[in-house]
Amino acid sequence: MSTVSGAADAGAPLRRRDDPGLPGRLARSARALEGHGPSTEEFAGWLAGRAAAHRFRVDRIPFAELDGWSFEPGTGNLVHRSGRFFTVEGLHVTLGEGPFPEWQQPIINQPEVGILGILAKEFDGVLHFLMQAKMEPGNPNLLQLSPTVQATRSNYTKVHRGADVKYLEHFVGADRGRVIADVLQSEHGAWFHRKANRNMIVETREEVPLDPDFCWLTLGQIGELLRRDNVVNMDSRTVLACAPTAYPEEGALHSDTELLSWITSERSRHDLRVRRIPLAEVKDWVRGESAIEHVPPRYFEVMAVAVQAENREVTSWTQPLFHPLGLGVTAFVTRRFHGVPHVLAHARAEGGFLDTIELAPTVQCTPGNYAHLDPEQRPPFLDLVLGADPAHVRYEAVHSEEGGRFHHAESRYLIVEADETQAPAEPPPGYRWVTPGQLNSLVRHGHYVNVQARSLLACFNTLAAPL
Repeated sequence: MSTVSGAADAGAPLRRRDDPGLPGRLARSARALEGHGPSTEEFAGWLAGRAAAHRFRVDRIPFAELDGWSFEPGTGNLVHRSGRFFTVEGLHVTLGEGPFPEWQQPIINQPEVGILGILAKEFDGVLHFLMQAKMEPGNPNLLQLSPTVQATRSNYTKVHRGADVKYLEHFVGADRGRVIADVLQSEHGAWFHRKANRNMIVETREEVPLDPDFCWLTLGQIGELLRRDNVVNMDSRTVLACAPTAYPEEGALHSDTELLSWITSERSRHDLRVRRIPLAEVKDWVRGESAIEHVPPRYFEVMAVAVQAENREVTSWTQPLFHPLGLGVTAFVTRRFHGVPHVLAHARAEGGFLDTIELAPTVQCTPGNYAHLDPEQRPPFLDLVLGADPAHVRYEAVHSEEGGRFHHAESRYLIVEADETQAPAEPPPGYRWVTPGQLNSLVRHGHYVNVQARSLLACFNTLAAPL
């Protein structure tokens, strides 16, 4: 008589589905304020030294001076002659609710998936992370702290015929190290059409030659730097948010199953219709010699720049950039329930999202875009955040968004403590109290937590923001 039990027991041994020691190692690194690389006090000097070591320049230029870029006949789309990199097209969005139920706008269409990867290595029993002083043309201060690898597919397959991407071998191929995190995450849904990047943290035990533009830092040191304006770039923040961190939470207002059901319900109830259209047909936007602007001036403009950067894979190029008009405000409102910290998440629909909504901060807007509207049409909780008593502000810093596509796109990131009268336990429709631990569980899967919320989650993961 035959049996399948023996066959079922054959082969490789079973493994644990998780690493019970990893959250503790990450927590140890988050508590470590000194490490193998430059000290936190030395870091500003180190970054200034890297800026002085290379020649950087960014000049705004008219569209006619773009090299390799042109407005496509017929559609008016802004395209590259290679057919790669990205295009600037038009988008028609119908949401059917809120102060802006329908609109048209330029949008970046970049279907390729890039790699945002941070290499980790243990020194003296503490995990360190290899960070890069990287120039991006849209950064207000040009040089910020980026992941070990920050490259589009066009970059690392050398469509631009540039130099090799440093340390790429640790994130591609079968010989890479131990994977700590690896997940596709969205980018800005207001400016990208269904764009995703592979967010990775990979640990190595190999010797790693240290390039002068790179340094090893602990999570705690990165957390200290996250308290400074425009130091840690967006790509680093989204990757650090994906670190599987353990939060000492005894429970939550809503179970994980209830939270997932609510997210599914929010995705189902929104009648969001999105259609790509030719850039030439976008209403209320006008193309001039040096900008594509909304009429009246509002939201953002499309511009062009010429770039020189000695230490990039390509040392000079031209490209379009999106330039927002005004400083954004991105904030989580927070409360404790039965002693457990919660943040108020917003199920936010954006035209560029793959799946209708993602969890966003409580407030995510540029206040100037609402100045012409009646007060009741302003985003919920915006006045609470803007008028918060400084004693209730648990975290505040100005961070820039993705400097490779956006020019001087800055937001004031905040975590603001509230009470029942300001932010009730039963919030308005579209909002839900969640714990940082629940957000950290969700970011292990793609398209649940948006990039702005991930930036604030990175502040929790690195202890930049107190719980």
